[in-house]
Amino acid sequence: MEVTLLGTGDTTGTPTPGCDCETCRRAVDRGVERSRFSVHVRNERTGESLLVDTSPDFRHQFLGHDVPLPDAAVITHIHFDHLDGLGHAYRLFDSLPVHAADERDPETGESVAETVRRRYDYLDQVAVVPQTPFEPFETCGFEVTLVPVDHPPLVCYGLAVEDPETGAKLSVSGDTTYGIGADSRAVLDDPDLLLADGIVTADLCEHHPAGGNHFDDEGRARTFGTKHMTVEGAVALGEDLDADETRVVHVSHFLDADRAFEEPLAVDGETYSL
Repeated sequence: MEVTLLGTGDTTGTPTPGCDCETCRRAVDRGVERSRFSVHVRNERTGESLLVDTSPDFRHQFLGHDVPLPDAAVITHIHFDHLDGLGHAYRLFDSLPVHAADERDPETGESVAETVRRRYDYLDQVAVVPQTPFEPFETCGFEVTLVPVDHPPLVCYGLAVEDPETGAKLSVSGDTTYGIGADSRAVLDDPDLLLADGIVTADLCEHHPAGGNHFDDEGRARTFGTKHMTVEGAVALGEDLDADETRVVHVSHFLDADRAFEEPLAVDGETYSL
């Protein structure tokens, strides 16, 4: 299993257009980027590739990284920074199976799968495949399991991607607070690599109207506001799940510039062989 981090940033990415903050300037100076979230997972055994989320930066990501176009995709939730690149299916694919959860979202009145199908009903190339959370399904030679996480007000899912032949396992937290339920944690547990949402460091919770939540024994917030983990929360989740390695993704440009590129914060283009 070869994992390439195509996009490791939040909604605006780093550097953010029109922003002159020190973190964005240092990203330019370092020649690094955190574009909108997307992960490429290649199965060396079958030659197939799975894309986790279709970033609006799809074209830029695939031109900038030496990875093949995907044979299938899975969508974690319907926020634009995780979905709106799906329009790139036009003229690039004859057919692209797109896996998404079949649970009804009380907020929207439809499942993620139904929303994807409705938004992209004009593209014959997009073949939506509804999947039931906690029920493993096969795609690209992998066994994939979607699990609900905590990203109000919309439903959102993390996932585990496992190679049944080699035992390699990738877990993706999805956009979430630290308050992931026990059943979901059990599916995500013991990965070779965990990609965990960590949007800012815990000290920045003072700037959020909702503050922080899920405090550790030293009073550091593991959740920033109501939707995302802090960097500290992402690292703690990796420890909870006994991950061999944790990379923090969905990182914003609001971090202090001196800490914005420290380990284990990921940047675009990182690759891992599991």
